[in-house]
Amino acid sequence: MTVPLLQKRLLGKIYIKATLNVETGLHIGGGEGKLDIGGIDKLVVREPITGHPYLPGSSIKGKLRSILERFLNKPLNRDSGGVWRYESDDILDGYTEIKQKGNQNDILVFYQGSQSCELSRLFGATGKDSWIKTTDADADGLPHLDKPKKIKRTSNSRGNFDESGEEHVKVKGRNAPARLIVRDSHLQQNSIKKLGKIDTGLFMTERKFENGLDRITSAATPRQFERVPKGASFNLEIVYSIEVENKNEVKTDLINIALALAMLEDDALGGHGSRGYGKVKFEKFVFNHHEYQMNESGGSILKKSTSDSNINLDINNTSDFLAKLDTKNSQLQQLLQICEAPQTIAVQE
Repeated sequence: MTVPLLQKRLLGKIYIKATLNVETGLHIGGGEGKLDIGGIDKLVVREPITGHPYLPGSSIKGKLRSILERFLNKPLNRDSGGVWRYESDDILDGYTEIKQKGNQNDILVFYQGSQSCELSRLFGATGKDSWIKTTDADADGLPHLDKPKKIKRTSNSRGNFDESGEEHVKVKGRNAPARLIVRDSHLQQNSIKKLGKIDTGLFMTERKFENGLDRITSAATPRQFERVPKGASFNLEIVYSIEVENKNEVKTDLINIALALAMLEDDALGGHGSRGYGKVKFEKFVFNHHEYQMNESGGSILKKSTSDSNINLDINNTSDFLAKLDTKNSQLQQLLQICEAPQTIAVQE
């Protein structure tokens, strides 16, 4: 088996920091409440040491991914406990085979390989057995898991086993690491002071009463949710890894991040968004770029920051973020030019 010894060189990181403002009560669950009479049914997640509510990075990243997934109109090809989503099953384009019960034909869903997929490039992808072109599999030295079959693409997102199609073979899909890191978001100091003074019977949060009504008997089923109240502000931190093969990839990725954040403002973060929870707004963006280089002797690593070159990348809101990406000669465009360094290096054996 031929093992490719090429990898993408890590060139640097772009730090995107912003303020996440809560505009309607927000609930990201931290588990079930107590069974006491009058106790909260659904609690928010809290830091174990301070007891402050916080927003897990996994929740923010998952929401950004699902929004961008729908915006890019990706087909659903992966089932996780009854919840369907999109995933690049390999770094190369191919088909996910979805088994059907009874005499129904299996479904072949076309996916874009993580090597070129904008979504998987940002958020990563876990490999899974899938069908890729036999020529691609052999070129990369991938073992065949089944006999080759011919597949004919029937639409943008589907294919069929068909003798008039192109030969494919089943392989073990390869993973793709995410370029995006979304940190846990913690309360800003002014919000800690403000929430510490509110009198709701709960520490830094509010209690939301709701009633479910039986349509036949009109019997009410009361429930209580704990929420982070309107007016709370959190520190958002997103880190983007620069590993450029194509100089336009960084700009495309930043546009997708800006789009996802802008669309999240029109959506909801956390649970129960359709009932008014979780409206958020992002503002006061600050960008910074860290560049990593070996010194001339190769003995140590140099770390440079945009603060060294006095580039001020303060941006007010998501609209401003998108506008600056579309404006030539903006300071954000200067940052993109700094990030351009199209090259890969081989791992030394």
